[in-house]
Amino acid sequence: MSRQIILMRPLKKIALVAHDNKKRDLLEWARFNKDLLGRHKLYATGTTGRLLEKDVGLKVTLLQTGPLGGDQQIGAKITEQAIDFLIFFWDPLEPLPHDTDIKALLRIAVVWNIPVACNRASADFIVSSPLMGKEYSRSLPDYATYRDRPKEK
Repeated sequence: MSRQIILMRPLKKIALVAHDNKKRDLLEWARFNKDLLGRHKLYATGTTGRLLEKDVGLKVTLLQTGPLGGDQQIGAKITEQAIDFLIFFWDPLEPLPHDTDIKALLRIAVVWNIPVACNRASADFIVSSPLMGKEYSRSLPDYATYRDRPKEK
């Protein structure tokens, strides 16, 4: 399969999501990284985004809350190259009614080869990378061949 290159600009488009039991962790992390995050374009699911605006003072594009479709909105933005990476503090110990949406979001992030952080340590590594403030050429399969394949009847 051939490959295509998607250019990430120095100004990154970052999606921030946190489950209820992880919101405090994300808010602490965002406070610590407020200056860095403030230099980028932020998107967040509803409740998380409102908390980031109110408690941390970040400017955030608010989407729906996760269970009402916010996870799917972020997934759609990833496919449109409107999100460069995903910070998703999810709770692996708590079953959630929208687990299928969460799995779909993580799948889309992998399909479109964007960096994903699911906890504070991985988020720290992503934002402290020298690539954070530079252009980055993200390689992914050219899905035109997949889309154009003969359909089964």
